[in-house]
Amino acid sequence: MIQPRIWSCRKLMGNHCTRIPCCRKVCSCICCCSGRNKTQAWSQKGSCFIKGKVHPVSRMEKWEEKITEANRQGKILVVNFKASWCLPCKKIAPIYQELASTYTSMIFVTIDVEELAEFSHEWNVDATPTVVFLKDGRQMDKLVGGDAAELQKKTAAVAALLLRQS
Repeated sequence: MIQPRIWSCRKLMGNHCTRIPCCRKVCSCICCCSGRNKTQAWSQKGSCFIKGKVHPVSRMEKWEEKITEANRQGKILVVNFKASWCLPCKKIAPIYQELASTYTSMIFVTIDVEELAEFSHEWNVDATPTVVFLKDGRQMDKLVGGDAAELQKKTAAVAALLLRQS
């Protein structure tokens, strides 16, 4: 039997633990990014992944795919409009990833406002980060700014509302 490797990671980058090499075996990641220890063991094509995923949207086709998926499955679509140079966006990125891991009944996407500038303007994004919660293609709630506690609170409230409706 192969012994899993134990690593401590302090930073998440996308879906990969940045301090865990591609081990091609099952890894046990102890993530302490949020101050809580979580042991997760996954292996997918030789890479270590955490549960839940944030989907980057850089083309309108991908947006249509995700909005259709959310509508068809009756899920909330959480959209993070961000910019690569935005410090508050970088600050909330690991929290946004953790929310995607926690609320797997929602679909989390990110949109770079510079890549899809016209689309961002259609959604009245005047500042980054802006997080929009959509149900059936319509806006349920919106958060402008990098307040991590408020993002967590709004996400929990939207999830609770979704549970009450089902």
